[in-house]
Amino acid sequence: MLNRVTNLTMSAAAQRTLQTQQAKLAELQDKATSLNKISRPSDDPAATAQALATRSLQAANAQYGRNIGDGNAWLAAADSALEQATNVMRRVKDLTVMAGNDSLPQSGKDAIAAELESLNQDLISIANSQHLGRNIFAGSSDAAGAFTRGTPRDPNVPGDTGTPPTYNGTGYNPVERRISATQTMRVDADGAGIFGNGNGSVFDVVSKLAADLRTGVDVSPRVADVDTAFKNIVNGRAEIGTRQAQLERAGNVNTEMEASLDAQRTGIEKADLGSVIMDLKLQETNYQVALAATARVLQPTLMDFLR
Repeated sequence: MLNRVTNLTMSAAAQRTLQTQQAKLAELQDKATSLNKISRPSDDPAATAQALATRSLQAANAQYGRNIGDGNAWLAAADSALEQATNVMRRVKDLTVMAGNDSLPQSGKDAIAAELESLNQDLISIANSQHLGRNIFAGSSDAAGAFTRGTPRDPNVPGDTGTPPTYNGTGYNPVERRISATQTMRVDADGAGIFGNGNGSVFDVVSKLAADLRTGVDVSPRVADVDTAFKNIVNGRAEIGTRQAQLERAGNVNTEMEASLDAQRTGIEKADLGSVIMDLKLQETNYQVALAATARVLQPTLMDFLR
């Protein structure tokens, strides 16, 4: 059965063809302006899924970067505090050596004892250092300080040392930051491991050293205790330095990952300008050809002017 092809049929078909060509041209013009491959999810569902996954990885990587920055701030604060503690302990060691001089009069020993007690208060203040209102040396404890000061010595009781500070971080979790999808890093310091707790702590050692000087007791046996306390502080600072180096490496990896993910997302979402321009020129040519062909086939008649 033959279908009759009228001018109206040809006009409708030509109109549909021109509209299709015009729609493609408009799409390419929009792509050339924005350079976006995907204007809506229906343009390329697979690429849309890849783009969303990449953006999710970028968001996670950005959070890891912020965590690394926060961790660096915590460790820098801990390193600064331990640097001060190291300097104080060097002075304590120097005073201990001076106090071991048998020719030193009691007045000189009393002066050294007074300085040692002052240095001990400095150590307690350093051990209670905070970062952004959080204790650096007490894990997740929300106590006012990592160490609670003990009772002071009674000056009327010869040899009295009072009671040493007690640690408030026992049983609390360390402060950690996630620096990658598979790695977390501790960013605080173990106050009990560095300064000790109660009897035998660095505060207790310095306090007993001062008490021995005031009572005229030989302080030579205290030298080993001072060396041990000094070594614990130095080792704590060395551990902080090791973690700082690890965070620096993690930061470098994070920066490289950020650049890689950005390039990956750009490859998925952004179009190549040169390729788009070529497609646009080709589509313009196709549209012009369609217009010329339509104008040639659908010649106006006298009736078109009489309407």
